[in-house]
Amino acid sequence: MGAGDMKDLEARGLVLLGCGKMGSAMLEGWLAQGLPAGSVWVNDPYPSDWLSAQEGLNLNVDLPDNPAIVLVAVKPQMMADALPTLASFGNGTTLFLSVAAGTPIAAYEAMLGDQTPIIRAMPNTPAAIARGITAICGNDQATPAHLDMAEALLSAVGQVVQLDGEHQMDAVTAVSGSGPAYVFHLIETLATAGAAQGLTPELSLQLAKATVAGAGALAMQANDDPAQLRVNVTSPGGTTAAALEVLMNETDGFPALLNRAVAAAANRSKELANG
Repeated sequence: MGAGDMKDLEARGLVLLGCGKMGSAMLEGWLAQGLPAGSVWVNDPYPSDWLSAQEGLNLNVDLPDNPAIVLVAVKPQMMADALPTLASFGNGTTLFLSVAAGTPIAAYEAMLGDQTPIIRAMPNTPAAIARGITAICGNDQATPAHLDMAEALLSAVGQVVQLDGEHQMDAVTAVSGSGPAYVFHLIETLATAGAAQGLTPELSLQLAKATVAGAGALAMQANDDPAQLRVNVTSPGGTTAAALEVLMNETDGFPALLNRAVAAAANRSKELANG
């Protein structure tokens, strides 16, 4: 985060509306990067033990008059009750940054005023270990400086990408927002398949976890793209080729299955956004 951004945050304050797992992961990253606890206000009716133990933090007390940022991290079903309490910050210089899934920018504009700078973000759960990826987009009031500040804040928990517009958010939700669950299920099913071939469940799970984690790390660090990495592992007529013949089947393999799965998630995201 730039020195100017940090000074503005320190002077005006950062408000967290809700501080569950995602909010706590981000707060931990900011505090580690030097943001003073005294510049942070948290409004959460059920604070965790970790949150309550943070010395100097302003927890469930009166908010500053004109905070630099309000980070909205409450569950979507709590939004209608929680957000109107901050309506006095709308149509001003406070940036609202939402990491709540499924709530479109128009809903925030309706509650806060359409002159409010609003940025919508879609993080994912690996943010808890600073290995997340977050996609962001803003409304017309959100300036490039606002987007840069949001990117700097969110980079505390992983990579950040800026979208062309909110129309891409359903697809992002389906790929990276929900995507960790697909990978966890891959680990589950790979482990079960190994046990079916005679491994103990414990050993098979250990092998599956390490294999998926290692392959992901290699995909991030290697110069080759994933298709080439796949080719590198595949000897003609070998064991990997036999497996890939099943997995790459156009009808019932990964291509068709993941296309259907991601489309289902994107469609559900659209439904939720439309109420």
